[in-house]
Amino acid sequence: MSGFRDERLAALKAKIATLEAGGRADSESLPFGDPRIDSCFLTGGLPLGCWHEFGAEGMEAETAACPAAFAALTAAPLAKRGEAVWILRRDDLFAPGLVGLGFPAERLIQVCARDEAEALAVAEDALATPGVTAVFAEVEAVSLTAGRRLQLACEKRGATGFVIRRRPYGGKAKAASGSAAASRWRVTPAASEPGPGEFGLGPPRWAVTLERCRGGRTGAWLFEAADAYTYEASDGTHPLRLVAPLGDLQLAPAQPFRRTA
Repeated sequence: MSGFRDERLAALKAKIATLEAGGRADSESLPFGDPRIDSCFLTGGLPLGCWHEFGAEGMEAETAACPAAFAALTAAPLAKRGEAVWILRRDDLFAPGLVGLGFPAERLIQVCARDEAEALAVAEDALATPGVTAVFAEVEAVSLTAGRRLQLACEKRGATGFVIRRRPYGGKAKAASGSAAASRWRVTPAASEPGPGEFGLGPPRWAVTLERCRGGRTGAWLFEAADAYTYEASDGTHPLRLVAPLGDLQLAPAQPFRRTA
């Protein structure tokens, strides 16, 4: 009796997970390799075959440098499985920088779109193209209708989309919708720290908040590019790693200075 109930419970959980994944039975994921992050997702890692949204605040919302670097490193292990298409509104993607972080440039296809609508249309076509595993689209916002179209395109071939929210220079930010995204991330720069006995800058770091996770949990972490400038896509480990929070705590408030006679 107990075995029958366990089987029914497992089947029900699998059905719920399928519904949470947007109706797809495929639950393939891209693990970060750290249970503190992977446990936030139902699939044990970043779910593939859907699209994810990356944004920032302030000037970063206009340059999108941090969200772009973080999204590229998140998707770097996918590059060895197929082609990666990067759709831009402004032709300012610094590919050598991505190469230095470990993103394989030989897999990168850049497309410069004329406007927001064309960028979304190209992203939709790229996601549905055989051989493409990852699509990066720099757009200002994704409406609910456009998001559903992107999701359908992801499900067609199993490709994964990475929408990088980027508003025009000096433009007013639009409210984030992202209701069709599997996850939504907010990425801001963080101070690097050189290794013990080293001087200068350390590996790039980002303060990252997982604001939305379909069927899972949210969270906030400090990420670091593992083995920056030496990582290769063929490496087994994920190119992002968590930084111990102990070294990033704020200093205790200074005690008021009291003069004694």
